[in-house]
Amino acid sequence: MEHSDFGKRFAGRIGIGELMDDLGNALVADPAPLMLGGGNPSHVPPVQARFRKRMEAILAQPGEFERVIGNYDTPQGAKLFIESLVELFRSEFGWKVGPENFALTNGSQNSFFYLFNLFAGRFEETRRKQILLPLAPEYIGYSEVGLEKDFFRANRPEIARLEDNLFKYQVDFDSLRINEETGAVCFSRPTNPTGNVVTDEEVSRLRELANRQGVPLIIDNAYGTPFPNIIYEEVQPIWDEDVIVCMSLSKLGLPGLRTGIVIAREETIRIVSRMTSVFSLAPGGMGPALALDMVKTGEITRISREVVRPFYENKAQRAVAWFKREMEGLPFAIHKPEGALFLWLWFEGLPISTQELYERLKQKGVLVVSGHYFFPGLEEDWPHKDECIRVTYAQDDELVEKGLSLIASEIREIYSNS
Repeated sequence: MEHSDFGKRFAGRIGIGELMDDLGNALVADPAPLMLGGGNPSHVPPVQARFRKRMEAILAQPGEFERVIGNYDTPQGAKLFIESLVELFRSEFGWKVGPENFALTNGSQNSFFYLFNLFAGRFEETRRKQILLPLAPEYIGYSEVGLEKDFFRANRPEIARLEDNLFKYQVDFDSLRINEETGAVCFSRPTNPTGNVVTDEEVSRLRELANRQGVPLIIDNAYGTPFPNIIYEEVQPIWDEDVIVCMSLSKLGLPGLRTGIVIAREETIRIVSRMTSVFSLAPGGMGPALALDMVKTGEITRISREVVRPFYENKAQRAVAWFKREMEGLPFAIHKPEGALFLWLWFEGLPISTQELYERLKQKGVLVVSGHYFFPGLEEDWPHKDECIRVTYAQDDELVEKGLSLIASEIREIYSNS
């Protein structure tokens, strides 16, 4: 069977495709491997109890469950949920927003497919624009959403070496170029895979540079403040009409319900809503229904601040302590964990690539993600790309500790045989 160029492009996604197959198959394998590679959030008991209570209320109200599962929302999304989001951001953060500034999508990946192809790609047949990622490494999910070649351009970071085997990526503004070929600037905060938080000063400078070029600054806030607030640095949510903020209910605890939130100027929201109407008629309604009361009362920010953040911060601290203990005497560094669900481990001078390390660990029943996947748009030859891996600490503590121990054991074996 012959495939179009578009079809061939997706059929050829060998590396990421095999990785996703491995992660998916791990969920049903028997015995199950130690799953340190995925992005699934933890099952946080107080949050799950809150959603269960809300579902019970929906079921108890005559006709409400039938309405939620049986009716399409508008392409923009559930109106009551959007109105509640508007009030939340107005009252708690002083944002000058209205319903016209919000659209719901079927998950963050859906949001970025729309936005990236709206602002980058081919224009008027000959002009091409790219999405600029100012701080590589970046989210693996960006890699294949563009409908044109050379869709991303990434900026290599500066590396600040910190005490106690920690380091931190910083934006290298001296090498950053935002020009006529830039369609939009995008970064995640906190960053998947590294747990890095772009500082307020860096955000301010990026905002200024993007405004000067007349392109939007897109902030991927899937893990950020005010919800789910898996962020361990004190930062303030920001938005204006030159900024696009993308949020999600996934990391709050609803990944299976695929609810993305786009906050942008009215013109952008109209286009995003029309894209939704073409691709899927309307966003799903169950996620907004389960989160509605939490948003209306403001409980969503309280539970994110008082329950979700400390839950993950404590898990991150334990995971760092375990890995440092296991790696004693070996060369390694950990990106300072400032948020998200992951430790980003750097084995400088590793005798093998981290793709080979991934294969070796898979044979021993541990799944991680090789770091080379997280550099979309950074084509230069840089050994650092093949020296890092991402591991999640969102799994049960016993599994995380055992998995980190096996990783350290494999690293020790590699160095002893080299």
